[in-house]
Amino acid sequence: MRAFTPLASFRVWEGGGEYNVARGLRRCFGLRTAIASALADNPVGRLVEDLILQGGVDASLIRWVPYDGVGRTVRNGLNFTERGFGSRAAAGCSDRGHTAVSQLNPGDFNWPSIFGPENGTKCFHTGGIFAALSASTAEVAAEAMDAARRHSTPVSYDLNYRDSLWKSFGGKAKAQQVNRALVRKADLLLGNEEDFSAMLGVRIKGVGEDFAELPIAGYEEMLREVAAAYPNLKLIASTLRTAHTASRNAWGAIALYEDKIIHVPQREIEIYDRVGGGDSFASGLIYGLLAGQPVDWAVRCGAAHGALAMTTPGDTSMATLAEVERAMQGGSARIAR
Repeated sequence: MRAFTPLASFRVWEGGGEYNVARGLRRCFGLRTAIASALADNPVGRLVEDLILQGGVDASLIRWVPYDGVGRTVRNGLNFTERGFGSRAAAGCSDRGHTAVSQLNPGDFNWPSIFGPENGTKCFHTGGIFAALSASTAEVAAEAMDAARRHSTPVSYDLNYRDSLWKSFGGKAKAQQVNRALVRKADLLLGNEEDFSAMLGVRIKGVGEDFAELPIAGYEEMLREVAAAYPNLKLIASTLRTAHTASRNAWGAIALYEDKIIHVPQREIEIYDRVGGGDSFASGLIYGLLAGQPVDWAVRCGAAHGALAMTTPGDTSMATLAEVERAMQGGSARIAR
């Protein structure tokens, strides 16, 4: 949802860290995707389902939890976001206590069926937002990642640190305890300028609290430190964002693959709605890998898709593959007709 305080109106979108990746892979890149989640069975939940279906994502794995009438025991999560403009930064307010998804437990999904030959899952993606919802969701993530690895399904994990989600759940110390364990089960690790420090305790040298300067040498050292600590990881990637204002950012990416650095230099981009840029980076990168493209192409695809996603409203991407490829080639904004 988007709301400009103190206006009493807002627009509604579906969204979520893992879902945004699934939707981007489906709508922009044409891959079949599904979301394993839970919703309270009420009109809000059914609205979310309708929006998911409009995005082309398979909703058959969603667990529907009976609604008690007022949300005392179960409800659907809301996230209010003001997208900001100029010197006024974007701001968010999470309203997601007692949600159906936070009450998921190990055993709620048939992972052998999901990852087995009958479905042929090519990649599993989860991350730090889901793991932060409750103690049991971290256990569900671990269960799913273990099942995926048993079936040789690549596992993608986005650190996605959110201070508000960990505030009453042990803070950064708990975030690091949970995420260090989960990252050991991943093949692809994603993050941004803040995530690696907050979630894994690996700091980037030369970076201030405002992230105004992003020294590439510091990032290279950080990526190699993470790779040494987690030898299971095949690819580690980070977006590079410098927020000059809410409306103008420098955006790029950096990755480590087979001990080689891949760097997509920052370029200035105009921001309409920054939420979901990192998730769209993830879906573009994953698409490139699944399509058999070289890793440097995949990283550039992720950066281009993330940049395009931030030019439209809502968490999810409205870009097409042709637009992404055009952006990768440095195409202009001249009208296409």
